[in-house]
Amino acid sequence: MDLYTIFGYFSGLYFIRPDLDSSTLLRTGALVHIVDAVLCGVIARQSGRNRNIWTVTGLFLGIWALGTLFLLPDKRKSSMQSEDCKLQKSK
Repeated sequence: MDLYTIFGYFSGLYFIRPDLDSSTLLRTGALVHIVDAVLCGVIARQSGRNRNIWTVTGLFLGIWALGTLFLLPDKRKSSMQSEDCKLQKSK
């Protein structure tokens, strides 16, 4: 197994089209990871998470970071719910 096959599996592009040549695979993989990084930054900011950390994570881990971010609960909703519970308990 060579580096291009590993990168193909890691980026998910190998599952879509396994016969990509190495230069196309690297260029497409880089573009996909950049788009994933932007999406991770936007989603992280909307959910109350650190935008910079998730953007860098999206750049290196790609679709795996994006999937993780989708599975994590929204930080803003959980913090607002805990504040509501504290207010109700104090009454």
